[in-house]
Amino acid sequence: MNTFDIDRTYVAGTYNRAPVEIVGGKGALLEGADGRQYIDMGSGIAVNGFGLGDETWKEAVIAQLNRVQHASNLYYTSPQALLAKALCQKTGMKKVFFGNSGAEANECAIKVMRKYASDKYGEEKRPVIVTLVNSFHGRTLATLAATGQDHFHHSFGPFPAGFRYVQSGDSDGMREALAQGDVAGVMMEMVQGEGGVIPLDRQFVQETVRMAAECGALVAVDEVQTGNGRSGTYFSYEQFGIQPDVVTTAKGLGGGLPIGACLIGEKAQDTLTPGSHGSTFGGNPVVCAGALTIVRRIDEGFLAGVRVRSDLIRQELEGAKGIAGVTGMGLMLGVETEKPASEVLAACRDRGVLVLTAKTKIRLLPPLNIDIDLLKKAVDAIKEAAK
Repeated sequence: MNTFDIDRTYVAGTYNRAPVEIVGGKGALLEGADGRQYIDMGSGIAVNGFGLGDETWKEAVIAQLNRVQHASNLYYTSPQALLAKALCQKTGMKKVFFGNSGAEANECAIKVMRKYASDKYGEEKRPVIVTLVNSFHGRTLATLAATGQDHFHHSFGPFPAGFRYVQSGDSDGMREALAQGDVAGVMMEMVQGEGGVIPLDRQFVQETVRMAAECGALVAVDEVQTGNGRSGTYFSYEQFGIQPDVVTTAKGLGGGLPIGACLIGEKAQDTLTPGSHGSTFGGNPVVCAGALTIVRRIDEGFLAGVRVRSDLIRQELEGAKGIAGVTGMGLMLGVETEKPASEVLAACRDRGVLVLTAKTKIRLLPPLNIDIDLLKKAVDAIKEAAK
């Protein structure tokens, strides 16, 4: 049996996999078991921000493996402490809780907002979390309940209560949702990734933050996919002129190993207390050692390179034949094509370029440092596939 057959026989059938087995690669070039090379325009769904085989990241991971591969959170480890410090210094946040995924980071954000409200206003007086229609916050039961897309809510009920949805851009709807007096917090993605790579309206975001502050609710920004340089700034919320109370991130933070982080601002920095939350693997020293190399290298010079690459893609694709429009921020872009996105994806793969989809769009999430010439070659292939 080959890998395809073994997978189909023994792995739960939750993924519509492409007929490609990745066996190696370097940077933004992937090597398939078929001997072909593919330009990676997905980076493991925004995970491999520095591409495959990044030497700085590998050296840090291997060095930590040779020291301690795991220690429980009953003890201290330097990589976890240093990573938390780096994230707080980068963002102005005060505390960090580490988990293993974006969903876990968002679960933590929900718990922080509810416990903050419970501590301040009384038990269960403010249990509601407001999220946006078309949002996506994870696949656990709570984060699925937080996700504002009905098709994710089939077959797994009953879902945890305490979530309310508002249409993106509807400030009157947000005001009404907050005015009921039972809201602990609001959680938003600045770019709705799984919802079609759609940025929020800046004025709506600012009004939401202002209204939440007025009614004593916290604001959490989900930066699981947009974070760690993907948007062209370290976190996408920086481009909206706001400072959230809670920020979640994952994906690109780990450089290829699983990690999630919930960053907590000044208001709620003391909300989590011993025993109120925890994780066996969260803050694993090997993962944190690698993540630290990611955070430290995403400086303004690096981010400028992300923006240059983003502009290149937009300039080439906007107005091109077969392409109806481009949405998104930085190197998180959605390309609306006249052909069905699935057809364009297959045509790109035939041309040696691996892209993703989101709703009706092609989704582009290349390594943040992808070689410019390689990026141009990929964009040319996308243009050809879309014709």
